[in-house]
Amino acid sequence: MKKSAASPNSEQPTVQVIGRMFTLLEILAEKEEAVSLKEISEKSGLHPSTAHRILNDLAVGRFVDRPASGNYRLGMRLLELGNLVKARLSVRDAALIPMRELHRQIQQPVNLSVRQGDEIIYIERAYSERSGMQVVRAIGGRAPLHLTSTGKLFLAADDAQRVRTYAARTGLPGQTHNSITQIHVLERELAKARQYGVARDNEELELGVRCMAAGIYDDQRRLVAGLSISAPADRLDEAWLPKLQATASEISAALGLPEARR
Repeated sequence: MKKSAASPNSEQPTVQVIGRMFTLLEILAEKEEAVSLKEISEKSGLHPSTAHRILNDLAVGRFVDRPASGNYRLGMRLLELGNLVKARLSVRDAALIPMRELHRQIQQPVNLSVRQGDEIIYIERAYSERSGMQVVRAIGGRAPLHLTSTGKLFLAADDAQRVRTYAARTGLPGQTHNSITQIHVLERELAKARQYGVARDNEELELGVRCMAAGIYDDQRRLVAGLSISAPADRLDEAWLPKLQATASEISAALGLPEARR
């Protein structure tokens, strides 16, 4: 009887085909070069036709590549997803304590968010349940790039053609009467974000809520996240901006941004 590559003591997925998929990916991960279907079948204990079918489905999603007929290796999609996970986890770890300190200073919620396609996704927050009126963004919540302060930072990091492609693709839908829904207005807003290194949401996503955001950069000077303060529109204080920028710089330094190091 052929042995499976999975450890007999490990937790097994409840869906059989997913368990087989994990086994095949683990086999491909063992070698740098492409692996033949024959070897994969022998190591996994799966019939060649079964392994072939699963591998072909994985290839459709770019999780597996076929450099030659009957040979397979891990695909670039795994690298792309791995880089996203790495960036988000390292940013969150580096940001958590500085975010809490910033919240302690201003007593308003502080949000950490990253770009995912045409949206931002909130991955961490610092707030106090004992504080008064607050604007608290849910972790895992999403919002369009052009309607948020952090989203504008990411759009400002794109070139003009990418911004126009984003506008054409999304249609720049609005949420409030303050929402930016015209490309020329958005381009002016992004020019200001590039000039000053910060971006704002002036009740564009939600009436009664204003935000300011500063960028967080990695050791390659790539924008990887945004740090933002959300507050009721009449309570957002411009005196918070230097504190926000200093905190974003502290997090960037922790990620290795050269000029941000102290």
